[in-house]
Amino acid sequence: MDLWLRESQISDAVMTYKIKQTLIRKKTKYQDLAIVDTYCFGKMLVLDGIVQTTVKDEYVYHEMITHVPLFTHPNPQKVLVVGGGDGGAVKEILKHPTVERVVLCEIDQEVIEQCRKYLPEISFALDDPRCEIFIGDGIKYVHEHKNSFDVIIVDSTDPFGAAEGLFGRSFYKEIDECLTENGIFVAQTETPFYLPEVVKGIYNDAKAVFPITKLFMAGIPTYPSGFWSFTLGSKKYDPQKVDLSSSVNINTKYYTKELHKACFVLPKFIENLTK
Repeated sequence: MDLWLRESQISDAVMTYKIKQTLIRKKTKYQDLAIVDTYCFGKMLVLDGIVQTTVKDEYVYHEMITHVPLFTHPNPQKVLVVGGGDGGAVKEILKHPTVERVVLCEIDQEVIEQCRKYLPEISFALDDPRCEIFIGDGIKYVHEHKNSFDVIIVDSTDPFGAAEGLFGRSFYKEIDECLTENGIFVAQTETPFYLPEVVKGIYNDAKAVFPITKLFMAGIPTYPSGFWSFTLGSKKYDPQKVDLSSSVNINTKYYTKELHKACFVLPKFIENLTK
């Protein structure tokens, strides 16, 4: 008998994956958590039936959500990750030699514990001494830490249900106050193909807060449509104008200095969402 995971985040479309084995499935305090081993993408973290990351393609998402803001900022030393309990963002952040401290603020401790157990390929950097793990509400944490971080990365689940408060103008104002005077933030902001109004709304909310706001794209096979957006808000530094010629070289599989600039060149239908 074949076992298949059926993801139906988009009401009129589904994505399916053939499963070798279910490694863990449990109901946490906040969500339904599963880690499964698939034939096509290897081990996969699934929350409330929606694929969050896989061993095979995690590098695309995690490299783009981290290296774009970190290479835009001239000297990122303190970084906050809201969400991101799988540890993939922390793994990429700690490749930057200027980074002294990363705080991972994750509301669901079970995500961290199970990813440490079943996804060590992604989560190993959570044990780095520069990484501080805080279990709790990201909105509350941001509110209580003014002027504390050079870069904030909102590595959340989709803007529905428990994560809804991590999107929107009021939270972006809190992020603005949590950042230092030259700070930068980035959030994952959904698929413009299936959810254009969601992408547009998030972009406009960020633009109302940050003087420099840019949308950029990456191709992520396991996310609906395979075409994913990120929104960057910056107080001072423009990611398209930054000089990367003297920046350090780090080990990546997707991100490059050339792609850093190119990812902001948008197809016309996406560019229209930013107007």
